[in-house]
Amino acid sequence: MRTVLVLNSGSSSMKFQLIDLATERPLASGLAERVGEPAGRVLLQRDTGSRQWDGEIRDHAKALDVVRTLLAEAGVDPDDGLIAVGHRVVHGGSVFSQPTLVDDDALEQIKELSVLAPLHNPANAAGIEQAGVAFPGVPQVAVFDTGFFVDLPTAAATYAIDRNVARTHRIRRYGFHGTSHQYVSQRVSGLLGRDDVKQIVLHLGNGASASAVHSGRAVETSMGLTPLEGLIMGTRSGDLDPGVLLYLLRAGLSADEVDTLLNRRSGILGLSGVNDFRDLHKLVEDGDHWATLALDAYCHRLRKYVGAYTAVLGGLDALTFTAGVGENDVRVRAKVVEGLGVLGLSVDPERNAVRSNEARVISPDGAPVTVFVVPTNEELAIARATAALVG
Repeated sequence: MRTVLVLNSGSSSMKFQLIDLATERPLASGLAERVGEPAGRVLLQRDTGSRQWDGEIRDHAKALDVVRTLLAEAGVDPDDGLIAVGHRVVHGGSVFSQPTLVDDDALEQIKELSVLAPLHNPANAAGIEQAGVAFPGVPQVAVFDTGFFVDLPTAAATYAIDRNVARTHRIRRYGFHGTSHQYVSQRVSGLLGRDDVKQIVLHLGNGASASAVHSGRAVETSMGLTPLEGLIMGTRSGDLDPGVLLYLLRAGLSADEVDTLLNRRSGILGLSGVNDFRDLHKLVEDGDHWATLALDAYCHRLRKYVGAYTAVLGGLDALTFTAGVGENDVRVRAKVVEGLGVLGLSVDPERNAVRSNEARVISPDGAPVTVFVVPTNEELAIARATAALVG
């Protein structure tokens, strides 16, 4: 058996999956949460059941130690056939465009890029360091969220500010959720049996992003220098007049307060008071004005991006919904496509209502553009990239 351990390390959490490369299925998966706090918890799940550990998780090293213990108790030896540990790293800047075998130099560069992702890269680096200690001699591979978008066309990646300022501060459109967009777009090409597909992928979770992909290459994406730009999200504002920031700063808000407002108190939560789309739909059904506005604004922004990206692509073969909201919210999918018949888009109500963990078509037979729902699997994509790199 050959396996890859996939780690997604956050500032106070660590998600993990141990994936069997032969079956491409997880032998075990789980989450360590409240890392750095006295009351931490690690949850491990297998087909045969789940296990939980509660106690203080001082750091990511302790989290990994507990994960190893739970795996052993569940009858899984993480060292048996482990060929590498694959890590999700949020920001690769302009330095990293491909999965990278991590050595001291690469780790230092990942840390230096923390200036572009201060909430994510430090935790990602900590996960790499501790995995190196927990699994000595096992290759560590970094797979970058921004990697799929590194070679965006220059016109799409460039912000129209003073070029010297942009160069000095490394300001450009980087894009995020790249592992998901790449995985899903490749699945769609496989389902259509073609490589020359013009497609739009809508990754709709608490964080949300859109991409335009032509023949396997990303040509546009909605997130920018940071994950704040683009679509309306669970707690993030998405696109905003930059003058709003200046106005708020001059009105007396600090930079940290503006940061918190736009990243944690905006989006669906800021408009409606709730963040979960199940709660949002209940409020809409009850006639709540702000919930209705939040849903309308959310879908309006999505339709606007679909129209713009169809123009960028010069036509459209496929539109795909993925991630938590995209895969599960029947009403959002229908509302987004509503009114886009001029682009050849429509959904079949019966197909759209089907709930499944499998990739599926939800547009009518013979529709000019195929509308898909494709479950994303970033962990499998990271495992594949890691295995390919280490052979």
